[in-house]
Amino acid sequence: MRTDRVTPLKRKATEIIAGLDSAQDSVLITQHGNPAAYLMTIETLDTLNRRVGIQQGIVRGERAIEEGRIVTHAEAKKRLLR
Repeated sequence: MRTDRVTPLKRKATEIIAGLDSAQDSVLITQHGNPAAYLMTIETLDTLNRRVGIQQGIVRGERAIEEGRIVTHAEAKKRLLR
């Protein structure tokens, strides 16, 4: 991950964006020395969003188990065949 200030981003936005050729590449943008934004490829953003969605599904499943909202395999199969 690279770090750039806002000023160079304003001047060289096209060049910086073109430099994000790798899904692993990203740029931390700082303003007055403080983190202000994160620049990444669309591919990286999509990957992160997919991972968050998977993690949210796992959390919902764990919560359902804790709350006793479970069904047997046979019951699930029966519901799906309706």
